[in-house]
Amino acid sequence: MADDEGLPDFDVPVGLFQDLEDLKATVAHLSSQIQQLTSGVGDDGDDDAADGDEPEDEEEQFPPFILLLDPPQYDDELRLLIEWVEGVLVPGYLAEPSSDARWCHVWFEHPVAVARLHAVWLAWQELTDPATCGYTGPSTWHRDHLDPCLRELRPSTGPFAGCTKSEHQVAHRLPSIVPSAWSHSED
Repeated sequence: MADDEGLPDFDVPVGLFQDLEDLKATVAHLSSQIQQLTSGVGDDGDDDAADGDEPEDEEEQFPPFILLLDPPQYDDELRLLIEWVEGVLVPGYLAEPSSDARWCHVWFEHPVAVARLHAVWLAWQELTDPATCGYTGPSTWHRDHLDPCLRELRPSTGPFAGCTKSEHQVAHRLPSIVPSAWSHSED
């Protein structure tokens, strides 16, 4: 070490240099990803945002609300929702239906129920994952999503008001045709 006079002589393990190089590569990769995400530029240098192209995996990351889907995507999403409602929600949260707490065994034919339960299911998927929401997620899901949904669906004035154990009525809550002030029929 004739060239490094005045510097202390340290014994540095060989693995430390490899670890340092791995960390540098990881930081460079993460910095590149952050730059791509904030600027909209892909790995190939094309500006996806300028072309109007959406990222391909964005649809998978953020599932659309069920009422915005058309068949066959609607049918696929409804099938998954039915599995969750019948497998998790009904056995775990819905006691025997009564006049004060109604439930329809063909709830999936009630658009209001499908919309509300799909929203609750989307929230459940996010808030029961400790990696994304911590350990308080399930509590938040109960308080902010499940309880308000059940308060809207299960009262005697809710969408299942005309349904009983032996009878199912979807049309009981549909509004009648409202005459429009803008259209005039000729007499």
